[in-house]
Amino acid sequence: MSTDKTASNIDRLCAVYPGTFDPPTLGHLDVVRRAVRLFPQVIVGVFPNPRKAPLFSARERVALLRSATADLPHVTVKAFGGLLVDFVRREKAQVILRGIRAVSDMEYEFQMAMANRNLSGIETLFLMPDEAYTYVTATLVKEVARHDGDVSGMVPPAVLTRLKKSLATRSRRSASR
Repeated sequence: MSTDKTASNIDRLCAVYPGTFDPPTLGHLDVVRRAVRLFPQVIVGVFPNPRKAPLFSARERVALLRSATADLPHVTVKAFGGLLVDFVRREKAQVILRGIRAVSDMEYEFQMAMANRNLSGIETLFLMPDEAYTYVTATLVKEVARHDGDVSGMVPPAVLTRLKKSLATRSRRSASR
């Protein structure tokens, strides 16, 4: 294989980092930043996942992630539905990225990676966030924020602002019922 052909293949490498991202955390963004060092193009795929009763709509999560990744020119944020592997194929990506915080994440992620590879042949690459974010989950962020705890070290500033506003709105709605 010629060097020119290899270089052009590398330039087209694309990875999809899928998730619910409700809300986007600094751990999610750390994984995105690690990914852009490995791939020329990274697509953050926002899955609506109504089974998780999201705090933010998919549109809001896309906007929050676009804001948080605005300084990363090779990152695109898109919402998707259906099977992840179908989205990856439509985007012409070669790899699925998943963040692994702890060993407890591994069993589920391993099963999903094997299923995705079986369905499509697409490989999954696991990335670990910085140690500072290994305990940060979107579920934890929402729970702490619901009880007026400080989540400023867990989410980007725009997410913090939107989180406070959303929770205040929900609190007012609940109080008026």
